[in-house]
Amino acid sequence: MRRVTNRATVGSWLAGYEAAWRAPGTEGLARLFTSDATYLKSPYEQPITGLDAISRMWEEEREGPDETFTLATHIVAVDGPTAVVRAEVRYGDPLRQEYRDLWVIGLADDGRCTWFEEWPYWPGRSYSA
Repeated sequence: MRRVTNRATVGSWLAGYEAAWRAPGTEGLARLFTSDATYLKSPYEQPITGLDAISRMWEEEREGPDETFTLATHIVAVDGPTAVVRAEVRYGDPLRQEYRDLWVIGLADDGRCTWFEEWPYWPGRSYSA
């Protein structure tokens, strides 16, 4: 029987995601993502598949564990193994970049992510085709 994801499980995963982003290296990602997880940085981007590829992307995308940022998340919905989260990220002090994002997260029975899809929006950028 498939376990139903709940808000507490999603909240714990989100805390782990932020902690991993703030930590040196990418060892913590194995606690967050399955070995065959898929990560989409946008719904129309090519998927990044597998923990090794996600780890490489992770290191390329961030400045490092000392990067100054704030992350505020709000769990919008949880349905079966899927959660939708609204995230607001602000980089720098003083602020140099910010964006809002919707995350669609699919979690396995062990609480690790099998599917991560971002729908990012930046201030001043068009949001329609």
